[in-house]
Amino acid sequence: MSGLLGELGKGAGKGGGGGGSIREAGGSLGVREAALEEKYFKEKERKQIENLKKYHKEEIQHHEDEIQRLQDEVKRHKHQIKKLKQNDDD
Repeated sequence: MSGLLGELGKGAGKGGGGGGSIREAGGSLGVREAALEEKYFKEKERKQIENLKKYHKEEIQHHEDEIQRLQDEVKRHKHQIKKLKQNDDD
């Protein structure tokens, strides 16, 4: 991504956008603005990744719980079949 930015704070990037009046003016304000913008987007991306990891962990736990529930149901049904077979033999 930083390849599209050009030199931070030195005006428009290579992506075709203007970059805003402060960044177009360049100088230390432009550099500072670019650094703050870069920090903002990195933090936003970090939070998105963190939320995505949390979501997947919760999904995994849900599926593991569901697997356990279904395995318990299978056991229960097998037990019922076994009881029916015993009753049938009597």
